[in-house]
Amino acid sequence: MRVRTVRNPRIVPAVLTAAGLALLTAVPADAATTTVTFTLTGGALTISAPATANLGTAAVGTATLSGSLGAVTVTDARGALLGTWTASVFSTNFTTGGGTPSETIAATAVNYASLTATSTTGTAVFTPGQATVGLAAPLGTTAPGLTAFSATAIVGNNTATWNPTLVVNIPSAAVAGTYTGTVTHSVA
Repeated sequence: MRVRTVRNPRIVPAVLTAAGLALLTAVPADAATTTVTFTLTGGALTISAPATANLGTAAVGTATLSGSLGAVTVTDARGALLGTWTASVFSTNFTTGGGTPSETIAATAVNYASLTATSTTGTAVFTPGQATVGLAAPLGTTAPGLTAFSATAIVGNNTATWNPTLVVNIPSAAVAGTYTGTVTHSVA
């Protein structure tokens, strides 16, 4: 009896290729390994805010005046794992003329509302200090001051931007003039 062999032309090249790969990936008898390391460095945690802001105009005797401060941005380039940051804000008193009592509006008469973030990047839980104008809180005159915004559960780099509203409670004894004060944001 005669046995007939049937050859599949696709099997032979596949077997030869597999055998060739096995030879290429085999570790030679004499080998050396190298442990490779590298370092990723983190950057800085910074905050920026507008250099100037004008809240507008109100007549003497008006109870309140409110306006937007402008975009405040925290940039966190530290590359942290489960990191946190807190942005704080405080203010000087607002004065006009010679800064007499009638020419001064105390920082505590100015309420700050961070509102929700206008933009964020990265992985973190971002929390406004005062999510609505109704939750606005008075500014203090000493650091660190009022919590404006915070981030927790940070993984890697991130940013957060918000546009806070200031609500000035105008004293009935305030006189006419252009009042100037300095609002300071910090982050740690």
